[in-house]
Amino acid sequence: MSYAAPNAAAAEGGQHAPRPAARGRWRRLLANRLALLGLVVIVLALLVSGAAPWLAPHDPNVAEPQLRLAAPGTPGYWLGLDAQGRDIFSRLLWGGRRALLASIPPVAVAVVLSLALGLLAGYHRNRWSALIMRVIDILFAFPMVLLAIGLATALGPGIWAVALTIVFSATPYLTRVVYAGVRAERDKEYVEAARACGATTPDVLLREILPNVATAAVVYGTTLAGGMIVFQAGLSFLGLGTQPPDADWGRMVAEGAQVLVLGAAHVATAPALVIVALALAFNWLGNGLRDVLDPRG
Repeated sequence: MSYAAPNAAAAEGGQHAPRPAARGRWRRLLANRLALLGLVVIVLALLVSGAAPWLAPHDPNVAEPQLRLAAPGTPGYWLGLDAQGRDIFSRLLWGGRRALLASIPPVAVAVVLSLALGLLAGYHRNRWSALIMRVIDILFAFPMVLLAIGLATALGPGIWAVALTIVFSATPYLTRVVYAGVRAERDKEYVEAARACGATTPDVLLREILPNVATAAVVYGTTLAGGMIVFQAGLSFLGLGTQPPDADWGRMVAEGAQVLVLGAAHVATAPALVIVALALAFNWLGNGLRDVLDPRG
């Protein structure tokens, strides 16, 4: 028996049925001012960081010792210079590449892993399902900072240790979200109807349940990315992330904290404000996506 989707209304609507709904959701997202602002900030951060080799006015690692701790507004140096005499604006642009690379792709990987694990564990009622969730519980028991220290010891401090830490840290939270969604959906009438029409387990998981739980994972992952921007900066602040002399926002804050007593607050303030702004942007966008994609909205 071939499997036919039980949602006949969607089939009758033809290929163009989802488009008005998609346009409506997009308009609702644009109408949410905070979500729109968050989206603009994220896109802008991606663009300027990606274009750092062309936008940065100076080499981020070249120092001008005679201009150490020069204040913002110094000719040729919009945001001033740090304790080594390096251009803060150029280092912010280059540091953004590492901050975004060490945060967004690992969260995306965690979303994919959590969807796979949550679907399998939530749909089945067997020992494999129990084993998956027990492993998730074990990962919950590891503090993120201790996990980062362990990975940095094994791999050496750097962007890969940070990225793996974020993957291992974000996956348990996202898997719990997907697991709870699958458990709530698996016994509903549309799933039973799909089984009655001859749907195989992969069909039920991928065509029926996945579209109804993926939204929550994507929304939560977007919000979580903001926290991981801060977490990545914190690891670099502790010396577990990007190593000197390469630019990194967390490292810049750590170096700036050492010269606060000298009255050079701009060294730490500039990267700290960028970190906070980008973290808030992801939270605003995540909240906006939740409101737009909520089927009860």
